Amino acid sequence: MKIGIVGAGAIGLWLAGRLANAGSTISVLARGQTLKTLTQSGVTVITADGTRSAEVSASDRPVDFEHQDLVIFAVKGQDLPNAAEAAQAMIGPSTLLLPAMNGVPWWFLKSAKGSLAAQPLRSVDPEGKCEKALPTERVIGGVVHAACSVERPGVVRHVMGNGIIIGAAGGLEATAVTEVQNILATAGFDANHTENVRSDIWYKLWGNMTMNPISALTGASCDLILDDPDARAFASAIMDEAAAIGAAIGCPITQSPDDRHDITRQLGAFKTSMLQDAEAGRPLEIGALLEAPREIAQFAGIATPALDDLLGLMRVFSAARTRRADAQG
Repeated sequence: MKIGIVGAGAIGLWLAGRLANAGSTISVLARGQTLKTLTQSGVTVITADGTRSAEVSASDRPVDFEHQDLVIFAVKGQDLPNAAEAAQAMIGPSTLLLPAMNGVPWWFLKSAKGSLAAQPLRSVDPEGKCEKALPTERVIGGVVHAACSVERPGVVRHVMGNGIIIGAAGGLEATAVTEVQNILATAGFDANHTENVRSDIWYKLWGNMTMNPISALTGASCDLILDDPDARAFASAIMDEAAAIGAAIGCPITQSPDDRHDITRQLGAFKTSMLQDAEAGRPLEIGALLEAPREIAQFAGIATPALDDLLGLMRVFSAARTRRADAQG
């Protein structure tokens, strides 16, 4: 299978390396030093079992690649609209599309019931670029349960987790999803095909829409957040609101916030991906993790005071970071 990877960060490199080592033909959109490294020495994946490198094609020009059988988007939510437009040269009439990203995707309400199905999510696709460039009938929804970090350009370290859940976003035949599942399984991923990928997306969001932003705001690992009773209660209140939203859109949550906190507690002094982004000075995924759930809640008529508070704090935090960066630049 010819597979294009858009986004050469931690997850994108991890996917590229594993898939290339399993025999897929991999083309990676990259730039800067990452592009140079991929061109000269391929992608390198470091795991507890050792280090493996694989050859991939790499370019910063999508037109350098032919149409792909599958294009995987491993970018931040706020970058997807422009990435989707830029990658059009890689996307043919039968190319499958797999966003391997956190948070709520642009297509999320397409298969919802009732009036919600007609609502575009402008929080994640403000100009409708994703909807235009990435036809939902060819989209495979994806949920990645893994933690990776970039050691240096072109080199990724796999920290934990190996699960990838995929399912049709809407209208795609099950055989196409199964084909991609088999490709992922051959590469050693714990790949599962679900009939309701929306629920899996919402469940992951329910677990990380609090720890991620709270850790970025405070600079604290998850254990410190959960050790404070008021911080833990604040996270639980947001999760209760998210569970109510999920129930309204056909994505019910059966666990309690405390159940989820107990799972997170097992990770110890864990740094979330958003905390790592904050420390590295990278933009934060506020839209897909917080703004989209709040937008859906407003469509459904559900009050979210705790979520609103966190969203406001994150907007201020992000604006302050931007102001400091502009002053220093």
